[in-house]
Amino acid sequence: MIARTTGAAIRGLLVALMVLTPALYLPVSSTNGTEIVVFLAILAFFLTFAEYNSAFPSFIEFRDAPPANRLRFVGLVSMVTFLTLICKDAYAPTELTSAFYAIGLGVANVVDFPYSPVRLIVLMLPADASPPLVDLVRSSASVAYVAALVTIGSFAYAVKVRGWPTGNGAFNVWTNLPLFDPTKGGDVVTRLQRDGRLNISIGVLLPFLIPALIKMLPDYATPISLSNPQTLIWTLSAWAFLPASMIMRGMATLRIANLIVEKRRAYSTAESTQTA
Repeated sequence: MIARTTGAAIRGLLVALMVLTPALYLPVSSTNGTEIVVFLAILAFFLTFAEYNSAFPSFIEFRDAPPANRLRFVGLVSMVTFLTLICKDAYAPTELTSAFYAIGLGVANVVDFPYSPVRLIVLMLPADASPPLVDLVRSSASVAYVAALVTIGSFAYAVKVRGWPTGNGAFNVWTNLPLFDPTKGGDVVTRLQRDGRLNISIGVLLPFLIPALIKMLPDYATPISLSNPQTLIWTLSAWAFLPASMIMRGMATLRIANLIVEKRRAYSTAESTQTA
């Protein structure tokens, strides 16, 4: 009980610090900005603490199947931290922020090519955007996208090489997939495979679709201004993290489906042996 509560409190604190990171290092755009950020950090702490402190799952998946959520958190923290340092270079440059900005430009020179998701993010900017803003968005989007690819690659390594999730003991579908109802109808394996492929497909397409949707936004609502550093950080982090998270979920559900198939095959073989 004590270990679970302590672990939940540490997780909640880390999530709250991640939410506060851009506000601690960058200027706040409005008078109520500080209060809003603090409120969101407190809310993130209590939601995370309540989820991990409870013995019954609610909405967070794979909470008892590390390192799935740990990789997600590290990936998101890396995006937020790197983008914060890159954006801070425009306001209070230091050797550290200049180094990260230079790394971002170097990464952009590699991943910013025609029809790439990063190029679509740059094209999303208004025609009168200043060159410094274009370079900032270009480098930030490149770093966020590469961080997402590294996160996906790390999870693929855990699945293919380390045998996730079997290395952590028995996999409890109810605890780790609280939103999945195995009694809803149809074969569980078929549904898991369908969900996995659908998540991977949507995750691959989202980095291309999100810039197009944001580009269309001015026709129906107030456009998102990436000139605000905190807006830029959270917009690009969401643009890179949400597709990566969906791809990881798809890989995880396909892996679970394969494990169920292997269990069924082993059970069928054992039953045939006993009958013979």
